Amino acid sequence: LIVLCGLLAQTTALLETLPVPLDQNLPLAVTPALAPSPTDLAGSLTGALSNGLLAEGLLGILENLPLLDILKTRGNAPSGLLGGLLGKVTSLTPLLNDIIDLKITNPQLLELGLVQSPDGHRLYVTIPLGMILNVKTPLVGSLLKLAVKLNVTAELLAVTDEQKRVHLVVGDCTHSPGSLQISLLDGLGPLPIQSLVDNLTGILNNVLPELVQGKVCPLVNAVLSRLDVTLVHSIVNALIHGL
Repeated sequence: LIVLCGLLAQTTALLETLPVPLDQNLPLAVTPALAPSPTDLAGSLTGALSNGLLAEGLLGILENLPLLDILKTRGNAPSGLLGGLLGKVTSLTPLLNDIIDLKITNPQLLELGLVQSPDGHRLYVTIPLGMILNVKTPLVGSLLKLAVKLNVTAELLAVTDEQKRVHLVVGDCTHSPGSLQISLLDGLGPLPIQSLVDNLTGILNNVLPELVQGKVCPLVNAVLSRLDVTLVHSIVNALIHGL
């Protein structure tokens, strides 16, 4: 009996030193989730906005901008857009009178930029767009091919409605001043191409930014209304506290 009790005591002591196996049915201690970092929020927001704009048909809208119709409409008067261009490039007047196609191709949405206001309560989203502008005539075919880039900037604000619910909305939305860039990709050699490009650039500066802005800004509002609720809540919370 004494020997048996001694062996039992040694076995008990040995078992106490062994690690206890983990019971799969027991609840584990949960580590509190960390709040998303500003970098995570910025990346998530720009990614969601970019995907949303594409889903809303941004590229198709850019490709079908009624640019030629606007140029023709405003060019009826001698001081109008096409009228002004024809008056400055007199040697091309017979040719440009027969313009039948001014088409936008290869529209692109480039990488979005995000900047927070100094007070931390607003966000400015830069939406860079790229496209190719083709000018054709029935006599010579392709006359000009221009690369066009333009930035639209949308201000995002956190607002509270009558039910005390907070939303992310668009404040000011416009084209970035001076962001329109036009460069010649291809042109018909014998003609005074650079003079034509310069004058056409001046015309596009008066028309294209506002035209693009009028199409893009409503899309941004539509995309915001469909953003993931958790993402919006995190961003709004950060803006309210100026984080």
